[in-house]
Amino acid sequence: QVQLVESGGGLVQAGGSLRLSCASSGRTSGSYVMGWFRQAPGKYRLIVAAINWSGSSAYYAAPVKGRFTISRDNAKTTVYLQMNSLKPKDTAVYYCAATPDNTRLRISKYEYTYWGQGTQVTVSS
Repeated sequence: QVQLVESGGGLVQAGGSLRLSCASSGRTSGSYVMGWFRQAPGKYRLIVAAINWSGSSAYYAAPVKGRFTISRDNAKTTVYLQMNSLKPKDTAVYYCAATPDNTRLRISKYEYTYWGQGTQVTVSS
């Protein structure tokens, strides 16, 4: 069993930055593919970024490419999402997710097994 706990959300002005963290527990969570998703009110939960188990490969959704960076520290079993140049449309609940199937990056929410409780990010204009 893997447990995920997100932190780092909050209120920020447009153009500002936030760094989200996702701490994972579990014997082999350091080998999992990890992803960040977000869900705005009334919208579907969509992929933001994903990273492979070694941190050598990452995927970014088009709306965040060039502004967000996903990284991981396997020694601390923590995944980060650095968010720069934030926009009001980035406002959402951000979720961390993990899957033990690490053969390739996963970008569909249906491919993830474990989820955190979410952290709210609000960007004001």
